[in-house]
Amino acid sequence: MRAIPITAITFAAILLSSVEGGAAPWCAEYSGGGNGAGGGSNCGFYSFEQCLATVRGIGGFCSRNPFELGSAGSAYGYATGPRRRRHR
Repeated sequence: MRAIPITAITFAAILLSSVEGGAAPWCAEYSGGGNGAGGGSNCGFYSFEQCLATVRGIGGFCSRNPFELGSAGSAYGYATGPRRRRHR
């Protein structure tokens, strides 16, 4: 009976340790279907191929996630490096 909770904790630890922190690097931008409705977006793809497989059948395109950590710059235009203090 003790083996079930120990096994569940072990699997949970393995799953949580393999999940990357931060935002996924690829976004799927869905087309609106031609009826004037805007399309949606999903920034939950960890590979370009995964994103392409999603938009291939329903229309749209893939782009880099602007909120991904480690990208060149930030989505808000702020510097991503350490701040320098000005001494007066």
